[in-house]
Amino acid sequence: MSICYGLTGGIGSGKSTAAKLFEALGARIVDTDEISRRLTAANGLAIPAIQQKFGDTYIDKDGALNRARMRALVFSDTDARQRLQAILHPCTQ
Repeated sequence: MSICYGLTGGIGSGKSTAAKLFEALGARIVDTDEISRRLTAANGLAIPAIQQKFGDTYIDKDGALNRARMRALVFSDTDARQRLQAILHPCTQ
């Protein structure tokens, strides 16, 4: 039997530090931030859906998510954040 725990918290709250401590104790770590970065890298699996929902202006010249532009949008627009989450969350579970 295995047990699954999730680490949550705001930016700079120590999630990565806590994860490293758990890993040192033998826990297997699934880093959904890393998964998200792979999904939104050039040729990432989420790029076509992001491009379709948000347009080309949110994809950089290399074909990856323009993180700065998307960050500005989703931190100011709840609907946009929910649309992005609807794309990414199913891929990170």
